[in-house]
Amino acid sequence: MESRSNVSRRNFVGGVAAAGAATALGVVTLKPGGLLSRGVTESEAAAAPTTASQVAAASSSDEYDSLAKLANNENPYGPPESVMKAIQNSMKYSNRYGYPDGGITQAIADHHGVKPENILLGAGSGEILEVVGTTFLLGNKKVVGCDPSYGSVYQQATSIKADSVKIPLLPDYRQDMPAIIEATKDNYRDVGFVYLCNPNNPTGRIVSKTEVKQLLDSIPEDMPVLIDEAYHHFVDDRSYATSVPYILEGRPVIVARTFSKIAALAGIRIGYAIARKDIIQRMTPYSTGTISAIAKHAAVAALKDTESQAHVKKVTIELRNKTTSELQKLGYATIPSDANFFMVHIKKSVQPVIDDFKKKGVLVGRPFPPMLEHLRVSVGTPEEMNRFMVAFKELFPSVKA
Repeated sequence: MESRSNVSRRNFVGGVAAAGAATALGVVTLKPGGLLSRGVTESEAAAAPTTASQVAAASSSDEYDSLAKLANNENPYGPPESVMKAIQNSMKYSNRYGYPDGGITQAIADHHGVKPENILLGAGSGEILEVVGTTFLLGNKKVVGCDPSYGSVYQQATSIKADSVKIPLLPDYRQDMPAIIEATKDNYRDVGFVYLCNPNNPTGRIVSKTEVKQLLDSIPEDMPVLIDEAYHHFVDDRSYATSVPYILEGRPVIVARTFSKIAALAGIRIGYAIARKDIIQRMTPYSTGTISAIAKHAAVAALKDTESQAHVKKVTIELRNKTTSELQKLGYATIPSDANFFMVHIKKSVQPVIDDFKKKGVLVGRPFPPMLEHLRVSVGTPEEMNRFMVAFKELFPSVKA
């Protein structure tokens, strides 16, 4: 993917930072086909102060750039050229409030076959999850969901003095639909909404379309259900399906999506919710509405570039399967995953191992209680996955029979 783009994420971020500093000096130029860059003379450079904090920041950045980043389920290849061009072109609106937004809401609505009134933008799907929590949990309501899962919803419940009913995963690490249904019915008057992360983070396991239907048909018909589809694009299992059609049926389903994963816009922050008009209206007062021009234009371009997304999905699945196969040959079981990450059972506490990997230049995922002997690993580039396997073999002995 990197070879298909003429502008790297590192150069882009550096260019934007340089542009900000150069604007203050009045020496910003725009190179043909390039990004904003400084026109600084040697004398200006010599006179520029170099503080300890600036040196530390540069050192920290260099260290981060040198690491294999397999901790946060990101797209390691960066935005494709089509998206980078949209980002560059949208920079001209960076000094404006009333900028053209590229028609982002309509573009998302068209993509899903819904109306703009069914869309709510957020700064990544993380904001969407928090907005849903605030909207439906006020008044000491409860959220019902599995554990472990993506913890943002449960943390939001705690922050607003609400509560969570957490259902343990099944022995095969799937979400327990019968138990979620039972807990929802038992606590019906106190439940604000039900939460599914599908595929689930951190396990990567899906909830099948049959199980989703079972849930929706079994709980009270007015019960909101939040379905987090952040990793939807990486699924390669025919028993899975998006839950957007339930919204078209008029069910109280809220689907959360993000551009942070397949579209590689994690640092730019844009996601969205799809839901019935009345649910979107109820949620809107709790959203910040602070999505940048750059994020909106980048997202519109990303929706159009299906070829790049298909390429990322293909190479990610290939590398995920290759790496998990190698781990299993060494005697370490992995959980079947339909996401851009996987979990491996390392048979010891995860926390010190995280530090051990970092010493070898590899960032890996945090602990996910109660699965404290399972290490979550994001799928990076081929070079990053090779570095991970080299480090793994140095840290863990082969236990194959």
